[in-house]
Amino acid sequence: MLTSKQRAQLRSLAAAADTVLQIGKGGITDNVIRQTSEALAARELIKGRVLDNSLLTAREACDALAECCGAETVQVIGSKFVLYKQNKKDPKIVLVKEQKKK
Repeated sequence: MLTSKQRAQLRSLAAAADTVLQIGKGGITDNVIRQTSEALAARELIKGRVLDNSLLTAREACDALAECCGAETVQVIGSKFVLYKQNKKDPKIVLVKEQKKK
């Protein structure tokens, strides 16, 4: 589970990232799930977009992909969404640690 500080860190990284995934009228197919898993393994943080002709909202698509791929939802804004899944073997993004309260 991501903390609010980690989520903020990932949102700032995602702002500069390109959209690598598009969900169209076909919805979430096995091919889309495979592409998402491969992109998460390679990048850890991916930005996706739901096209106007899709029957899904960005929230529905993001939640479904997160569940299928074991990823975390970082944010959903309009038709765009951001997913994160840490690569256990070769982590590329180092998340901030939550500060312990004194």
